[in-house]
Amino acid sequence: MSNTWLKSAVFYEIYPNSYMDANGDGYGDLKGITGKLDYIKSLGCNAIWLNPHYDSPFRDGGYDVRDYFKVSERFGTESDFDDFIKTAHAKGIKVILDLVPGHTSEENADFLKSAENVPNDMYDRYIWTNHEWHFPDGFKAIAGRHDRKGNYIVNFYSTQPALNYGFNKVDDPSWQMSCKSDAAVKTREWLKSVMRFWLDRGADGFRVDMADSLVKNDGSQSEKPATSEIWRDVRAMLDAEYPDCIIVSEWCDPQAIRAGFHADFMLDHHGNPYNLLVRGEEEPDTYSYFDAEGRGDAKKIADGFSEWHDAVKEDGYIAIISCNHDTPRLAPYYTQEQLKIIYATLFTLPGVPFIYYGDEIGMKYIKDLPSVECGFARTGSRTPMQWDMSKNAGFSAADKTFLPAAVDKQINVAAQEKDKKSLLNCIKSILAFRRSRAEFISKELGFVHAKGSEPLCYKRGNLLCVVNPLKTKASVAVEVKAKSKAIFSIGKEAKPKKNGIDVPPLSFTVFECI
Repeated sequence: MSNTWLKSAVFYEIYPNSYMDANGDGYGDLKGITGKLDYIKSLGCNAIWLNPHYDSPFRDGGYDVRDYFKVSERFGTESDFDDFIKTAHAKGIKVILDLVPGHTSEENADFLKSAENVPNDMYDRYIWTNHEWHFPDGFKAIAGRHDRKGNYIVNFYSTQPALNYGFNKVDDPSWQMSCKSDAAVKTREWLKSVMRFWLDRGADGFRVDMADSLVKNDGSQSEKPATSEIWRDVRAMLDAEYPDCIIVSEWCDPQAIRAGFHADFMLDHHGNPYNLLVRGEEEPDTYSYFDAEGRGDAKKIADGFSEWHDAVKEDGYIAIISCNHDTPRLAPYYTQEQLKIIYATLFTLPGVPFIYYGDEIGMKYIKDLPSVECGFARTGSRTPMQWDMSKNAGFSAADKTFLPAAVDKQINVAAQEKDKKSLLNCIKSILAFRRSRAEFISKELGFVHAKGSEPLCYKRGNLLCVVNPLKTKASVAVEVKAKSKAIFSIGKEAKPKKNGIDVPPLSFTVFECI
């Protein structure tokens, strides 16, 4: 890897609509974020992932980009963006931006030119069928919106036309172009120009939205040879021109690392280690390891995580999330006491932590909120940050905010900063401890005990982490050397005994094995 800062990075994800409103219009903005950088640093975070800040009609929360080279007026001015980057860097905080490479907004100027009924220089920038009555199987085709003869392919919503990176397998040459065609190569070069533009303005890299979705007819998620070739080409450009820049993929497969990414998110996908650790209940007949009734299976987590870790550790990292803008928050499904040991576990496994704004105080997922900007079920994870007990939880002085803010006397920053036993102060201590020990930024990992809902024990170098997710005490037959000592704990400290360890309920203990 050409850079070194990623291995010790702890990211804080910010959905800009919802973090801090500095101008009182009901939406978060860049000045608001800049004003909270000291708070972010106080958590122990030294990097930020900023969700889309680009000019957008916001028909998918900003993931429908109208102009990739412009800051959305909703979030402020171009100067506000530059000041945000400059101030973050002055405080020792890196910033990666969200890159949306697979599609644009239907209002994007390049798309509107592509939609004209006379061929032009943007005619092949997007994917069009060759007839207005042609609706190819396996694709979402939008008809009757423009006078061009044909229908355009979209990736997700009707407002998100797919950019043309070509097809690996061309089934119908009348409208499908090869991924090696001139048009597909030009799209790839355009993507590089977007990246260069923001890197030249000071960004430290990108989180890449749906990184595996570029080339069509490109095999399974774990293959994607043509899409992977694009990213390896992009990585070569970055290594040559911006060697300290990093790219993190939304791919959720070790193939992302083989494709050139520095890190890849382990997302909430059914049956994977992250899902089985904390989110198993989202599917029928499955349970997470932190299930209060003890119905989880630590072995599946250990086996799955080890397999993934071994597949990427030579070349990259697993990006480990507390939650994100697409995922229900863990609260209120878990209590704050449970969240403490969940986050201690997540952030002491090998990988790069990503904390979603508000998770550090236990902000709750709000069910059944009306969809806003096509958030649908995701809307409940995007509510305003809860700073204090003032109007709109301190987020905004506006009479109406982007989404309603929950004013909660316990779940807010001001209250938890004063409470030594709060989730906020616990997370600060976890991250400070993580930062103090080189073992946690190494790639060493060994699962020592992983069976059912019994305490999970894993080694990071000379450190032994012991987790009990249950509300009852447990014992585990793992030997600890006589001179070993507990150096960090949440809840009551686990105690070595003659033939193993006695582990208190809802506890997390780290032993230094001498």
